Amino acid sequence: MHELADALAGALAGAGTVLPLDAHDPQAGSVRAAMRPGEPVEDATTAIVPTSGSTGPAKGVLLSAHALTSSARATHARLGGPGRWLLATPAHYIGGIQVLVRSLLAGTRPAVLDLSAGFRPDEFAAAARPVLRGTGPRYTSLVPTQLTRILDAGGPALEAARAFDAIVVGGAATPAPLRRRAADAGLTVVSAYGMSETASGCVYDGTPLEGVGVHLEPYGDGAGEGGDGDTSSDAACDTGGVPGRIALSGDVLAHGYRADPTATSAAFSGGRFHTSDLGRFRADGRLDVLGRADDVVNTGGVKVPPALVERALLDHPGVDQACAVGIPDAEWGEIVVAAIVPTDPAGPPASEALAELARAAGGRTAVPKRIHVLDSFPELGPGKVDRSALRSTLTRPAGTGRERRA
Repeated sequence: MHELADALAGALAGAGTVLPLDAHDPQAGSVRAAMRPGEPVEDATTAIVPTSGSTGPAKGVLLSAHALTSSARATHARLGGPGRWLLATPAHYIGGIQVLVRSLLAGTRPAVLDLSAGFRPDEFAAAARPVLRGTGPRYTSLVPTQLTRILDAGGPALEAARAFDAIVVGGAATPAPLRRRAADAGLTVVSAYGMSETASGCVYDGTPLEGVGVHLEPYGDGAGEGGDGDTSSDAACDTGGVPGRIALSGDVLAHGYRADPTATSAAFSGGRFHTSDLGRFRADGRLDVLGRADDVVNTGGVKVPPALVERALLDHPGVDQACAVGIPDAEWGEIVVAAIVPTDPAGPPASEALAELARAAGGRTAVPKRIHVLDSFPELGPGKVDRSALRSTLTRPAGTGRERRA
């Protein structure tokens, strides 16, 4: 990790470009090859960050020193100033890279949690000690799964988490029940929305960082299309609550994809990065992310964002994790099918109670036709559900495995 930090310091000063890769990832070789190591690097590129490949083969995101440092400075401005960091997520993902950049700008070395054997709450507590003994603000960044395990473990891990001035949680959506649980335990949690293309999280707790603009653009074929509402740190926003495809702007943006001008022109235009995510503005002006636009389920002509279903199911105390997907259906075109990981494997909640929560949140079309009970979800990266793999599991014939009908 310290080698990467030193390489980043040099790259930020103009001495070359870094390509952070996980040496233990069996795909590291193929990802490196896809980054075209023998070809000239695009201008103004400080780091090439491979995406997780959640929507196809990994792409190399081109990030400038300006984008990386703009993100780091805006994060410190929002959280309470430069501070000391604990690196508790993999350094080769953008969230981990930004912990290194923020530390460099703060003139500190981050403490590092060893993740070679996975995330362990007791080791989190030990790794946090040098940060917590220091002066100034203390920060760390986690994914929701790590936060859940700290809360479950209690003891020294929870005491350490309480001592941080802010815990930035990203990589995946932070369910509302988890936020409430963390707040009740005395933790200062900040939910971050962003991606490699925005040099890490750029919308904190629904509000963009300084200099970042959030825009909702029309999507789909007319039904449920959004307007062109905008919100930024300097502008008011459309509070109509109409969903649209999220686009982001500002100094934090990447300037394209490695050796892929076609993908670059499709994603970056008009000074905006056009995401694949669906969102809406709440009445208070905050951004509500509804999940990937491509994941929206069109059932009988009605569009159902899976995130609405998932949040509803997570409101049940017996549900630890939830995921909803669309499954092809001859009558409806698609149907909503859900999977849950129960808090008590021996006693999952009744399907009728789950169906009522979904109905209250999104109407009858949001009620899953089937609810599967699983022990865990497949993941693409830290905290990111592999929806494609899960969809394959949920497409199996009815009556196999543990399943509830709504």
